[in-house]
Amino acid sequence: MGNLEQILGYQGAVRDGEAVMVGQEIVQMPFWTPEFCATLIQAAQAAGGFAQQSDDPVPGYEISLAAIAPRLFEAVEQDIGIRLWPALQQWWPLIDYHGLRDAFVIRYAMGEQEELRMHHDVAQVSASIKLNDDYEGAVLEFPRQKFSNADVPVGDVIAWPSLVTHPHASSQLTRGVKYSLTIWCELPMMLD
Repeated sequence: MGNLEQILGYQGAVRDGEAVMVGQEIVQMPFWTPEFCATLIQAAQAAGGFAQQSDDPVPGYEISLAAIAPRLFEAVEQDIGIRLWPALQQWWPLIDYHGLRDAFVIRYAMGEQEELRMHHDVAQVSASIKLNDDYEGAVLEFPRQKFSNADVPVGDVIAWPSLVTHPHASSQLTRGVKYSLTIWCELPMMLD
């Protein structure tokens, strides 16, 4: 039984599978079931408050799991550390898990947020989980790596090193509403 299932009592949350390198320093791994992803969307919709943060240099219509469901945020943080992080260390053996800086559901909708400009994240490792697929456009693209999440199934996680080598953007949404979970893994503490 997966950690989310133990903590939240949510049966059927976890999908197991091998992590594979699908692009230049981009790892993909089956992670959550589509049913659990739909539950995350429902929780975010029920909480409401999707908004752009005025101090965010790349503002998106998003809502932090820590703000709407602290227990869920903690469960996701543990799940990432227990299942994803050891898989990533196959390729990046020097990374250390220091928890999550943030995990937030981002929503793309016509007339609201329809795309996201090119940017990079301030995180040790970033990850994204597609929560639904009943939309068109809004593809997460990594131009330098010539990779996109267009064919990544709902519930699979993709992870990449964040700061310099993996600028990314989301293309124009053309139909429907897209939801995804963005995960930023905390940077290691610097010692003096």
